[in-house]
Amino acid sequence: NAAGVHPVAAVKALSALNSLSVRPWSSHAGYARSAFSDGWGKLGSCDLRNYILQRDLRNITWKSGASCEVATGTLNDPYTGKVIHFVRGVGTSLAVQIDHVVALSNAWMTGASTASPAVRYNIYNDPLNLLAVDGPTNESKSDSDASQWLPRASYRCNYVARQIAVKRKYRLWVTSAEKAAMQQVLASCPTKTLPAG
Repeated sequence: NAAGVHPVAAVKALSALNSLSVRPWSSHAGYARSAFSDGWGKLGSCDLRNYILQRDLRNITWKSGASCEVATGTLNDPYTGKVIHFVRGVGTSLAVQIDHVVALSNAWMTGASTASPAVRYNIYNDPLNLLAVDGPTNESKSDSDASQWLPRASYRCNYVARQIAVKRKYRLWVTSAEKAAMQQVLASCPTKTLPAG
């Protein structure tokens, strides 16, 4: 369906959302990206950035002599619907960026500030929380939660369901405004199960 998420998944996302604690943001004091990770971790022999590029791009070519460095590829950007031709290089790589679906600053203020270093590392490097997207759009999203920023309408169900999955996995909470925004999005997703066959 156009909403980008299976009807059953929307029901499960709403149930998962209702299982999250609702609390105000905690202090932003002490926040730094380095409190999560000193850069991309590895999955097998690949760093996470190249792993996500490999997962999310199509028509990939590889950097000569490198086992997993993506040189070029095509991204159908989920946030804007634009088709972006990625070319690795100074001044061109930033056209495609890896977004933390639950922004790190938001994670910090909704429970990660008191989490263990290992948990914070996983929030930073978990493929569930990573998505290759249009660079300028990622920059405009910045640290926003669902009450402050959403992607194009046809991707919102999928986006919010993914944020909820990340928050549930890492025991993060939502603010009342964030939960209301998520509920509003999920209310617009199909909820009737598909006919059998």
